[in-house]
Amino acid sequence: MQSEHKNNSGSWSHHQLDKLRLHLSRPDALIQLSLLGLFTGLLTGGIIVLFRLLVEEIQLGVLIDHSENYEALSVEARFLYPVIGSLIIALIFHFFSKGNHVLGVASVMERMAFHQGYLTIRGFFLQFFGAAVAIASGHSVGREGPNVYLGATSSSLVGQFLGLPNNSIRNLVGCGTAGGIAASFDTPLAGVIFALEVVMMEYTLVSVMPIILAAGSATSISILFFGDQAAFMVPDIKLGSLIELPLVIILGLLAGTLSAFFIDLLKSVAHRSRKLGFSSKLMLSGVLVGLIAMIDPSVMGIGYDTVSQTIAGEVAFNALFILLILKLLATAASIGLGIPGGVIGPALFLGACLGGVFGLLIRMVFPELQADTGFYSLLGMGAVMGASLQAPLAALTAMMELTHSPQIIMPGMIAIVIANLTASELFRKKSLFISVLEANEVNVYTNPISQTLRRIGVGSVMNKSFAQVNQELTSDKIKMLLSENPDWILIADKDNQYNQLMPAIELVKYMEQVNDQLMNSTLKTMDEFIDLQEIPARRINIASIHLQATLEEALSRLDEYELDALYVERMNAPGIMHIYGVLTREQIESAYQFK
Repeated sequence: MQSEHKNNSGSWSHHQLDKLRLHLSRPDALIQLSLLGLFTGLLTGGIIVLFRLLVEEIQLGVLIDHSENYEALSVEARFLYPVIGSLIIALIFHFFSKGNHVLGVASVMERMAFHQGYLTIRGFFLQFFGAAVAIASGHSVGREGPNVYLGATSSSLVGQFLGLPNNSIRNLVGCGTAGGIAASFDTPLAGVIFALEVVMMEYTLVSVMPIILAAGSATSISILFFGDQAAFMVPDIKLGSLIELPLVIILGLLAGTLSAFFIDLLKSVAHRSRKLGFSSKLMLSGVLVGLIAMIDPSVMGIGYDTVSQTIAGEVAFNALFILLILKLLATAASIGLGIPGGVIGPALFLGACLGGVFGLLIRMVFPELQADTGFYSLLGMGAVMGASLQAPLAALTAMMELTHSPQIIMPGMIAIVIANLTASELFRKKSLFISVLEANEVNVYTNPISQTLRRIGVGSVMNKSFAQVNQELTSDKIKMLLSENPDWILIADKDNQYNQLMPAIELVKYMEQVNDQLMNSTLKTMDEFIDLQEIPARRINIASIHLQATLEEALSRLDEYELDALYVERMNAPGIMHIYGVLTREQIESAYQFK
């Protein structure tokens, strides 16, 4: 009895999970996706807390006073830290990567474009430990990119473990992305916008709601452990007067120019170093960053302490100008040569330096304006972030949440838009992430039709009115079959392989013709067995598609094999495939036209 109860319980839970999968294949499964978004947000927040604690513990073990005090290191240590870090990362990837060298936001975008958001546990651990070593050893990288990858991967793995349809897994990747950004800065709204603007590349209700819950829950976990202290110490700043608006426009032009140069430099380094082995590139990066750090240790690590000093106006003009150049070179050496870190942090750093230099220059040339250098540093951060990542709305939202100052919105909008237009239209640059992928000959462009089809799982469109039959049937079996009024008949050949599909109406017509012939005495009796492959009827060649697939995958499979129909299946037990329905090309086209 106990064994029977367990079997019944297992069968019930399997049935419920199957119902959930079928429901999530629809483009409007809002409640279920929202609950999953909440869960993945909490998971992402916990993972990012662990990642940050690991980085800070390593830094506290080797640095003095606080986790970013690289300035206290000797000149020799400044050189050795990045080199040793590169060596450790090279060993990690040599033994465990199995060719997986591209991580961070660019990798998430690539997996979304070509692999339906499927990320691997191997990549998760490579990013977790590789980025921790990179940041702690002083490479010029940020933690936001790794946070995005860790959040996206953990969320993707949840969907894969539950066997959810691919359109849902894609939404979960967006949830993890939002949670990663939100927990990095305690900026949930910026996390939402970044996920939609950069990774999902769409704004729909079914994607927005789960992502909002994920960003909020991830932020709450971060605040629970680290408090609600902002990533940067931002004083109360605002636009002095409308007279300064032309200066804001000029800063936008400068930020767009810097962003274009930054993108081009990273892409050039990545492209020119392609022929080098991955370990060689890592070691070269360690040497270059080490040499730069010997000149100015402020380029090492995330550099949020230096950003805060710049916003506060505590860095002199000459020092800030030199730091801008050195940070640009150090970041190109780190990111361009494959160090597994993020580029968002360095973009904010460069923007703060550019804005600080510009603000100090204004104070020297126009002392009567009494320009606030912190104001221009903050504008520079948003403008360079928005232009280099081609994410203007995410950059503006981040500025607003970091400062808690609505006064920054209007000048921020102007600076960010001008910077984006300068980088994208004047210099024809794409985002940093896309540029890095293109340097590795990966194109992630998607069209609106593909975007629509990716949101819909095959389970929500397939026709469930079908019958599975063998090639040869008796007339009685056919009558019994047709009494159930199926729309389609899935025909198995003599090897029990389903390779043809017949509209049921064709079999109805054939049986009517045979009955008419019998009544007219043309035939005395009906054949004992009827071969469905031989009768005059329209038959469609068919192949299988997994229940998890999206309509985009289904359409691609139809085009690849030059077919007009598929049958949808999933393995419910080892060696046992269950067929759920039939999907035709017409159904896919109808779904695109009316969804």
